[in-house]
Amino acid sequence: MKKVTVGTLESSDCQITLSPATHRHVVIDSVVQAVFGEAIEAVIHRVLDQAGLDSVRVDVIDKGALDYAIEARLKTAIKYYEEAADEKELSIHTG
Repeated sequence: MKKVTVGTLESSDCQITLSPATHRHVVIDSVVQAVFGEAIEAVIHRVLDQAGLDSVRVDVIDKGALDYAIEARLKTAIKYYEEAADEKELSIHTG
């Protein structure tokens, strides 16, 4: 099945990986988890709801990205995830 990774592990950025799942599962590893973990998760669920994605696993490695950066990375990941139906793995690293 397909797996898509976008983003970087640079400071103030995040890396997001989408992979198939039987239900929505979000895993967040953030340097600001204690303070902003719930806000990060809320952004992720809002974007997934807008895209209508329920059967997906979302792994986020956050290095202090702002909400708009997380949203942009996730929207990009969703775009490639939906396009990569025949691919096993796609890694997009944007700076």
